[in-house]
Amino acid sequence: MRRAMLSLTMLVPLSLPSWVAGAEAYEANGVFDRFSRHIERQVQTDKIAFAKASGCTNWFYQQEKQKPAPPAVQSIRWDPVLQPPSREECLREYPGGLEAVRQDFHRTQTSLSVSLTFYEFALVGDRDDDARYSGEELGDLFQSLALTYDPTHSVLTHAAALTDRFDAWYQSRNLESLMNGMGQLYDKGYRVTAADRAELDRVAQ
Repeated sequence: MRRAMLSLTMLVPLSLPSWVAGAEAYEANGVFDRFSRHIERQVQTDKIAFAKASGCTNWFYQQEKQKPAPPAVQSIRWDPVLQPPSREECLREYPGGLEAVRQDFHRTQTSLSVSLTFYEFALVGDRDDDARYSGEELGDLFQSLALTYDPTHSVLTHAAALTDRFDAWYQSRNLESLMNGMGQLYDKGYRVTAADRAELDRVAQ
């Protein structure tokens, strides 16, 4: 059982009615769902693109009677189970042949690594694994992503700031900054839990 999240009611004046504090806490809880789902959609897209590039890389290597394509090197294990692309698909998608597909293999591999690592980051940021970000967790997340956290902002504003940061760093393949942010969370005691690992395995399947 995961620990109860830190209450956001500490941010609300005691003079406010209890239902107001509860509503604000509920609103803040939606940030995790919006942020993680946004990343998960990109992960699913990257998995399909990588599986296609990986399958076609193997096909082109076989055609040239060379050794098999090098295995994917990723920080998070993923075993593609999608149907391998056909000869026609590989020739259509990669008219440039082996060199073209090798470039796409590395590109899609990097994209998948970034999106999966960012998903891990989002899970680690939920320190008590209750599928919600408390005020303290949000503050730590924003700081680790070089963002300014204002507890008075709405859930939509917080979620938009996090997803915009993901989009920007994903587009630039900025894995270095992401890992630095993860390191900051680790310095504060955050860790990949058993629940986090199970969720990562589910998304990566």
